[in-house]
Amino acid sequence: MLFRSWKRQKVTRNAGIVDLIWAASLGTLALLYAWNAEGWGPRRALVGALAGLWSLRLTWHLTTRYFSEREDGRYAILRERWGPRFDSTLFWFYQAQALLSVLLSLVFLALCSASAAGWRIQDGAAVLVWFVAWIGQSLADGQLRAWRMNPGNRGRTCNTGLWAYSRHPNYFFEWCGWLVYPLIGIGLPFGDLLWLAPLAMFFLVIKVTGIPPTEEQALRSRGQNYRDYQVRTNEIGRAHV
Repeated sequence: MLFRSWKRQKVTRNAGIVDLIWAASLGTLALLYAWNAEGWGPRRALVGALAGLWSLRLTWHLTTRYFSEREDGRYAILRERWGPRFDSTLFWFYQAQALLSVLLSLVFLALCSASAAGWRIQDGAAVLVWFVAWIGQSLADGQLRAWRMNPGNRGRTCNTGLWAYSRHPNYFFEWCGWLVYPLIGIGLPFGDLLWLAPLAMFFLVIKVTGIPPTEEQALRSRGQNYRDYQVRTNEIGRAHV
């Protein structure tokens, strides 16, 4: 799958296909674990449902964007930076994405393998966090899509709705979604290790593949308009007074 996707991007010159495959693969692995693992059935069903619905929404959003927009600015920057080495380097980048998917999916496997029966208060808290993350990310994506569809906003930064309070509400709520599974894992075998998943995602979003290239591309494409937005709006959190 990834090899064919890598070959496809060589033709389309749109490397963003790896993002939707990443989202779809995590949901698929969660459903496979929920179906085949031998843990407590209701918890397996819960984990499969939460991860599957998250994956379905994100995969649909990324697929729609992939087929309706130009290549994501993050990959455009890498294409320019890596030059002639782009295709070969991207091949290994795709393999790293696949490995990351497998490693993150171990969170689902641990929960689906836990035999302890019965619902606990942390399960309810996890479902509440999932709903907040789902609604927040859906709103952020929808608000940005509506902004981009307005021709009058070309060259201007989205600063309405959640985007008036955070420069990256989509990433923030995406990260919140990864808090769900360690909450379910409290008191279960390997439960403490599950907190490594949101920690890893936080590092990747803040330092590697999320915010840094996104902001670099925004500054390139929108210049002073985005610099003014940076002054007014926090990276993650409330607007500046």
